[in-house]
Amino acid sequence: MRIAFIYDAVWPWKTGGIQKRVWELSRRLATDHDVHWYGLDFWGGPAVIEREGVTLHGVGPAQNLYVDGRRSITEALSFAARLVRPLRRESFDVIDCQAFPYFPVFASGYGALGNGTQLCLTWHEVWDDYWFEYLGRKGIFGKTVERLCSYPPDVHIAVSERTGSDVRGLGIGGVEVLPNGITMSEIESAPPADREVDVLFVGRFIDAKNVPLLVRTIDELQCSIPDIECVLVGEGPERESIEQLVAERDLEESIDILPFRESYEAVLGLMEAADVFVSTSRREGFGITALEALACGTPVVTIAHPHNAVQELVDSGTGVVCDPTVDGLCRGLLRARDDIDGSACIAAARKYEWDRIAERAEALYRRVA
Repeated sequence: MRIAFIYDAVWPWKTGGIQKRVWELSRRLATDHDVHWYGLDFWGGPAVIEREGVTLHGVGPAQNLYVDGRRSITEALSFAARLVRPLRRESFDVIDCQAFPYFPVFASGYGALGNGTQLCLTWHEVWDDYWFEYLGRKGIFGKTVERLCSYPPDVHIAVSERTGSDVRGLGIGGVEVLPNGITMSEIESAPPADREVDVLFVGRFIDAKNVPLLVRTIDELQCSIPDIECVLVGEGPERESIEQLVAERDLEESIDILPFRESYEAVLGLMEAADVFVSTSRREGFGITALEALACGTPVVTIAHPHNAVQELVDSGTGVVCDPTVDGLCRGLLRARDDIDGSACIAAARKYEWDRIAERAEALYRRVA
């Protein structure tokens, strides 16, 4: 098969969950198929290069993906416009376009039009009415564009059952679920960090991640565990307000705020060293960091929320789903620390090996084509 993936940010020059997914699927499928990735030229070299059997197409120069902490509409439109001509010049059996940042979906649909190409759209999250919380009244534009994305594709793919349910809520039937994955050998070879970590958070500092709830919880736990060590790893528009909250609560000795680690191995090292990994997010399309923590043998505590897909990764043997309150999170953290066996976490994570996910992707693409 000839398979094309569409996403502007290209791994490893730009790191992130979507980039990681596209790369891990691409390089595995490239063993037996002709695989291409259309993105922006973040490598700064020839427009077309080959990496581990995958042909990378830089359809335009690298651009800033974020403006004031939000995805750039200008960049998304520019990337979509640059996609049209190269996609029309080629013929693929399957194009797998990532739903976000939306506008490339329409370019991919036009690229697939009339040449027998089947367009798959991979949804990592559905915002729907959350657009109004994010942009106020202007959210109607985001919601409208998101819903329009449901028309061009032949097949819709969701990364979790939660996201699949949200996609069906847009009036779409027959959604395929193909989750994200991990590489166990890569995780097992990472040495643990040389420090004590009782509680770990890794993610962007944005409102939906709900990090202040964790800060208030650590403040409460400090009364019974004075030497508690919490590490927050991330960047984002809420970082300054989180730092202020930590200072106001006099928690500088208990909470260490670190930028994103330079290497994936360093993040895994912190996960292996941690007693508990926490995801306080109110919105999560899958929860790759939670899965990575489980693969490190670290139990996961997350909150009950209708839009939090991390709950699908957690059961009584791998962590705790708790009430989204300080008291609920306190009890969840203590229970996970004392009652969860790390070997059960690792066993649960093995079901998400990228090799297995790639086999499922190949079967899906063959069926579609």
